[in-house]
Amino acid sequence: MASEPKVHTFEEVAVHNKTKDCWLIISGKVYDVIPFMEDHPGGDEVLLSATGKDATNDFEDVGHSDSAREMMEKYYIGEIDSKTVPAKRTYIPPQQAPYNPDKTPEFVIKILQFLVPLLILDLAIVVRHYTKKE
Repeated sequence: MASEPKVHTFEEVAVHNKTKDCWLIISGKVYDVIPFMEDHPGGDEVLLSATGKDATNDFEDVGHSDSAREMMEKYYIGEIDSKTVPAKRTYIPPQQAPYNPDKTPEFVIKILQFLVPLLILDLAIVVRHYTKKE
């Protein structure tokens, strides 16, 4: 008779976030990936960046092969207590300045920023030309 898988809390898993001590949560399961750190094709940084959170989306977004999914079985150490996983944060877009359909003042400023230095340069050339001793 197979024993029941150990159930880990999120806090317990979150502390395993170092190169020599790395656990991941993927699809409600907990994996101890320490032996795989050096062999991971994306490097250990990728695995470390997935610690301290539910890494299911990170794992699925990459599009891992079937063999990679099979390989995960040997790193499985238990289940995550879903009640202890923090709720996902919703994305709040940054506040934007109100849309200004009348861009005339901005356009005029940009034109002046371009034309004024040219006019000063032209004036300097004209002054140089007329004050030049022959």
